[in-house]
Amino acid sequence: MAAVPPKQSKKRKSYQNPDTNFLISLNSCSKSKNLRAAIALYESQQQQQNLRFNLNLNHFNTLLHLCSNSAADTDPSTQSLAFDYGFRIFRHMLTSNITPNEATVTAVARLAAAKGDGDYSFEVVKNMGQYGITPRLRTYDPALFCFCKNAEVDKAYEVEEHMRANGVGLEEPEIAGLLRVSAETGREERVYGYLHKLLNNVRCVSEETGKIVEDWFRSEKGCGVGGGGEGGVEVIMKAVEMNGGGWHGLGWMGEGQWVVRRGSVEENGRCCSCAEQLGCVDIHEVERGRFVRSVAGLAMEREVKGNFTEFQDWLEAHAHYDAIVDGANVGLYQQNFAEGGFSVLQLDAVVKQLYDKSKNKWPLVILHNKRLRVLLENPSHRALVKDWMDKGVLYTTPHGSNDDWYWLYAAVRLRCLLVTNDEMRDHMFELLGSSFFLKWKERHQARYTFVKGSLKLHMPPAYSLAIQESVKGSWHVPIVGDSNEEAGHIWLCITRPNSGDASEKASMNMENLDNGHFSSGSL
Repeated sequence: MAAVPPKQSKKRKSYQNPDTNFLISLNSCSKSKNLRAAIALYESQQQQQNLRFNLNLNHFNTLLHLCSNSAADTDPSTQSLAFDYGFRIFRHMLTSNITPNEATVTAVARLAAAKGDGDYSFEVVKNMGQYGITPRLRTYDPALFCFCKNAEVDKAYEVEEHMRANGVGLEEPEIAGLLRVSAETGREERVYGYLHKLLNNVRCVSEETGKIVEDWFRSEKGCGVGGGGEGGVEVIMKAVEMNGGGWHGLGWMGEGQWVVRRGSVEENGRCCSCAEQLGCVDIHEVERGRFVRSVAGLAMEREVKGNFTEFQDWLEAHAHYDAIVDGANVGLYQQNFAEGGFSVLQLDAVVKQLYDKSKNKWPLVILHNKRLRVLLENPSHRALVKDWMDKGVLYTTPHGSNDDWYWLYAAVRLRCLLVTNDEMRDHMFELLGSSFFLKWKERHQARYTFVKGSLKLHMPPAYSLAIQESVKGSWHVPIVGDSNEEAGHIWLCITRPNSGDASEKASMNMENLDNGHFSSGSL
C-alpha cells in the first residue's frame, strides 16, 4: 500500500491592513512606555504613502498619553521630545477634524502643566464645552496643581471656581494644594475656608495634609490671625447647632501664638493634650432638611402616597421621641433556627433599655401591621403589645408598605437615635446618595447584640473621628494612622491661651448642649 502523504498545513495569513498593523505596534509602544518608537511610528505613517491611512481618536489619544507620561521623565531629551511632539500631535488631531474627548484634554492639560504652562493647561479645559465634553476632577488637576506650585494663587482660585460651576468637587489632594498656597501667600480667609472644606469632605487627613495644617498654625502668618466670633455666646452656639456640631465657621477666635501639639483622644472624646471635649459631628441643618425631603419624596413614589402622608402628619403631632426602633430587625435577630420566629422578648428588652437610659421616655417602634396582628393573636404576647399601644410605643405600617421608609424618615425628621442592625446598603438607600448619609449613620445609628439573651446596645461614638473647630476657637485634626481603631489615631491639637470671653462662655454652655433630641451620652 502506498504511503499516505502527510497533510499540508494551511498557511496562516500574515497580512493585515496598515491600520491594524499600526495600532498593534502603537499599543506595543504604549505598553512598554517607549515614546521614541511611537514617534518613529507616527513619522513613518505620515511620510510613507503606502502606509497612509487616517489616524483615528484612539491613535491620537494613545500618542498623547505617551507624551504626557514622558513629560515627567528625568531625561531632558525625552522631555523635549514629549513636548515637541505632544502639542504637534494635538494640532494635527484638530486640523484632521477629530473631536477630542475627555481623555484627550486631560493628556494635553498634563503635558502643558508639566511644561509649567498652567494657562494653556487651563485653557484647553475651558474650551471643552465647544466639543460637548464634561470635565472631570483629573482634567482640572494639572492646571490647579501647576498654579499652586507656582504660587499663582488667584489663578488657582479661578480653577476652583470653574470646577464648582461644572459640578466637580474637591478631594483631599486638591484642598491640600489650595490650602498650602493660601497659607504661603498669607490668604488667611482662604486658609480658614479650606480648613472647613477639609472638615466637610475629609474625615482623617493624610500626614502630608496634616503637615500643611501644622505649618500654617506655627507660622507668623497663622499667629497673626484672630478676633473672630463676634455676636456673643448665643450666635456661636446657634452656629454650632446649625452646622451639626463640631464647628461654628464664624472666623478665627482668640489672639496670639497658637500651641500645636500631637497627641491622642480618650475613649470618651476628651483630648489628652488640652482636655477639651470633642463633639459628635452631625450633618448640617440644611443637609438634614434636604435629607428629609429626599426620603419623603422617594417613599411617596414607592408607597401608597396617602399612607405615607398620614404617617408624616401623625409624626408631626407626636414629635417627642428620642429613639426610633426598627421592630422587625430587632424581633427577627438571630431567629433563623427551627423554633425561631419573631422574638417579642428581644424587642421588649430594647424598648425597656431605651426607656431607662432616656430618663423614662418611651421609644417609637415601627412595625408592620401584619406582625402586629400575629402578636395580638398570641395570648402570651397580647398584654405586652396592648401596653405598648397604650403608651404610644407602636406605629404600625399598612399592608403592602416597606417599613424601612417609615423608620428612616422618622429618625431623620426627629433628629433622633435609630436602633437597627440594618447596614442600609440596599438599592433603596443608594438612591439617597452617600455624600452625607454615612456621616448621618455614624451619628444616629445604634446597633445591638444579644448574648445568651442579654442585650447590649452599641451606641453612636462619644465623639466623631473628624476635623473639629471648637467654640473656643481651637482645632483638632485627626491624621490617618495604621490602626482602624479610633484610639490609634494621632490628633493635631491646636489651641491658644486667649480665646475671648464669649467663646469661653459658649464652651461652658456647649458642655451640656444636646445637639438634637438625644445625645449618645444620655442614652
